[in-house]
Amino acid sequence: MSAKSCLTPEREIEALRDQIRHHEHRYYVLDDPEISDADFDLLMQQLKKLEAAHPELVTADSPTQRVGGKPREGFPKAKHSSPMLSLDNAYNEEEFRDWARRVYELTGKKKVDFVCELKLDGMSLALTYTGGQLTRGLTRGDGTTGEDVTTNVRTMPTVPLRIDQKKLLGAGLPPDFEVRGEVIMSIKSFLRMNEEREQQGLSRAANPRNAAAGSIRMLDPSTVAERRLDFYSYFLLRDGNTFLPSHFESLEALEKCGFKVNPHRLCTNDLDKVLDFVNRMEAQREKLPYEIDGIVVKVDSSQLWRQLGFTGKAPRWAIAYKYAARSGVTQIEDILVQVGRTGKLTPLAALRPVPIGGTTVKRATLHNQDEIDRLGVKIGDWVLVERGGDVIPKIVKVIEDKDHPRGKRSFEFPTRCPECGGKVVRAEGEADHRCVNAKCPAKLRESLLHFASRGVMNIEGMGESLVNQLADRQLVKDVADIYSLTEEKLLSLERIGKKSAQNLLREIDNSRELPLERVILGLGIRFVGERTAELLAEHFGSIDAFLNASFDELQQVNEVGPRVAEAITEYFSEPRNRELVERLRKAGLKFEGQKKQRGTKLAGKTFVLTGTLPNFSRDQAKKMIEDAGGKVSGSVSKKTDYVVAGNDAGSKLDKAQELKIPIVDEDGLTKLLA
Repeated sequence: MSAKSCLTPEREIEALRDQIRHHEHRYYVLDDPEISDADFDLLMQQLKKLEAAHPELVTADSPTQRVGGKPREGFPKAKHSSPMLSLDNAYNEEEFRDWARRVYELTGKKKVDFVCELKLDGMSLALTYTGGQLTRGLTRGDGTTGEDVTTNVRTMPTVPLRIDQKKLLGAGLPPDFEVRGEVIMSIKSFLRMNEEREQQGLSRAANPRNAAAGSIRMLDPSTVAERRLDFYSYFLLRDGNTFLPSHFESLEALEKCGFKVNPHRLCTNDLDKVLDFVNRMEAQREKLPYEIDGIVVKVDSSQLWRQLGFTGKAPRWAIAYKYAARSGVTQIEDILVQVGRTGKLTPLAALRPVPIGGTTVKRATLHNQDEIDRLGVKIGDWVLVERGGDVIPKIVKVIEDKDHPRGKRSFEFPTRCPECGGKVVRAEGEADHRCVNAKCPAKLRESLLHFASRGVMNIEGMGESLVNQLADRQLVKDVADIYSLTEEKLLSLERIGKKSAQNLLREIDNSRELPLERVILGLGIRFVGERTAELLAEHFGSIDAFLNASFDELQQVNEVGPRVAEAITEYFSEPRNRELVERLRKAGLKFEGQKKQRGTKLAGKTFVLTGTLPNFSRDQAKKMIEDAGGKVSGSVSKKTDYVVAGNDAGSKLDKAQELKIPIVDEDGLTKLLA
């Protein structure tokens, strides 16, 4: 009998949890994974199966419980253990040395240890741990009271849900403590989120800081989880006060307990070394995977913190050395076109190299044709270029005076994709030009990730790391190539073992059995989301009827208007997309479905469900409404026709009353359906 089979379910579950926590820490905090994504997913699946078989053993701190539950109705408020104050700023060496001089004078010391840390451009957060377990996460709010966003915080892999007692003892921490830090969105996650928003026809987020702040306050924790937020800790408190002798010791203790602490830090009593750190990090700013806007300098000694105290709004023992605004004037030498992962064509200004904020800028985004028209940009113009909170430098305005004459040559978008030669279209009323070829190399990675995702073809194990390798090695050139993968090809990749390869091939094979609406969704047609794909599959009943439908026939489908119909028509007007469909047919995917005629009783009506209904689950109520031709939305707006309110209805009910939207209970919904 194996050692594993001798374990009780409780011990086996706890052993799996410890394994998963270890690998989460290696991957998310240390950025040094020991196993492949597929092997990690396998561990998680084993744990989920065991917990499903023994639900009485499920605990709140289990790795399976990071994302769970339904969207919340709103965030309750709670008071901070002590105020979360802002910092005073220094903008140059003179102002910084003035602050340091005041520290020396107020403490009566000639030498003071200072700790330098990166000033991350994100959103402040306070985490409470009780008995080593995460019990609450509060936003900064007004500094005295914050919003309780615990459900969302639990989705962040860099936030430990539980800290082992041995780790706490080893780090000198009590079982009850508070951690404060910054929630950030990495540049990589920010770019990906904006591409997804564009694909959905939504506006771009302005910068990573706004995106992080907006994400952590979303009501649906599953959406927060998809945003891949990071938490960097920088304060350790007990009952609202620091308790270790020094700040640097607090940072090291946090690191020992598994928190992510920024590695770029310095402890020194030499002001010249502090300023050297400030300048050195400004020079490295462009290479960092996240946005910073300066350096925070703190007195190290906790005793001196208490001695120095606070002004009305900020501590005297800390200051933010802010970096200067990043802008410069240069000339546009040419306008190039870059194709993004969603097929969007972005015009980039090729600039005469100009130093801005410690780096040489050679490119700046012009976003789209509307932005070019707004600025009135021509090739040869002199322009003001800015590196603010945005990731990519942008052109702010055209400079026109006797020293900066205007350019002569206008820019026109290409009609063929510069990456693949595919057709480029610009839908009426939209700002962006797009390549509609699904096989365009620039779109490959995003197409693969979308196709393999859980809500589409559900190919578990095909995550970002694997997709990058498949694309880089040219083993997969479009989504149809997924079905040509073999064990031999997979074993040639890094961190893929025989068992992982076999598991992935099994997942790929299982995806062939998914219904027609999943296949339609997997094609990645603009504006065709989960619900639209379902409506299209029900209306046409086969992929052939769908792809051969005319513009007018497409608009006969419930909820398909001119914009969606145009996007579908454009997609199938590209011969290579039709060829892709044929290759998916040969791969054995389901191209036939069941035609279904939905009712029209609630056609054109939008409903919002809130609270608990006496006899129907939300899913049942949603299905009943949709089967009658209605639509169910997650938020209340002026476009909402009815709010269905059950017991314990929350803020959605308040919003409906405020907007004077009709409110019905379960009986009222039944009457509408009758």
